Amino acid sequence: MYAILLTKRPTPMYAFEPPTRLTSVFETLRREIVAGELRPNSPLIELDLAERFEVSRTPVRESLQRLAAAGLVVPRKRGWAVREFSTEEIRENAEVRLALEGYAAGLAAIRASAAQIAELKAIHERRLALHSSNEKMRVKTNREFHDAIMVASGNGRLTNAIYHSGQFYFNAPIARAATGDELALGNADHELILSAISQRNADAAERAMRAHIKRTFAVFWRLTGKDVAGPPDVA
Repeated sequence: MYAILLTKRPTPMYAFEPPTRLTSVFETLRREIVAGELRPNSPLIELDLAERFEVSRTPVRESLQRLAAAGLVVPRKRGWAVREFSTEEIRENAEVRLALEGYAAGLAAIRASAAQIAELKAIHERRLALHSSNEKMRVKTNREFHDAIMVASGNGRLTNAIYHSGQFYFNAPIARAATGDELALGNADHELILSAISQRNADAAERAMRAHIKRTFAVFWRLTGKDVAGPPDVA
């Protein structure tokens, strides 16, 4: 699959443009939603958000409209709210992420610079040094690791598609409830992904990422009590 890809880096797309007030509000809210910091059905009031971001209501309103178009928020009688996905939608979103983020890892194995690989290693080492009780930093370093891989893929459209696929499943509530063994397995998954990217093995990187997302998704199902089949086996 990867042999036919050009190694020339594409022109950066929207995801990597310098932030403006609009993109800053949009990206921050989108990240908080997909990371589970803003929970389903959480109210989003324009005036409150404008005060929080120290902007007028116009960029807030436009950001909420973009989030609605991305399927992440829904209108309410008074303002907006974070959308709650059905179990079937969650399963479908996980399958989309499995395919897209796996492909991003494969591209990263081809396109990542030495500096980007060094950054991935540094993030992984910081994560390994964390105490299991430090859930905030575990979630933060997890997102940093995945975000760094998306950036290293060199494809802004792919990054945006991953974020548009819905909620990420390793968030604060999941980090709080996960067992020590599950956390160790997550770190082991990251080690395999990092090793494959470092060795420029695109196929192995994609397989490792897909397996990681599938396993994380299974943990999410267990901890949330959802009763629906997850993504198919990818081994």
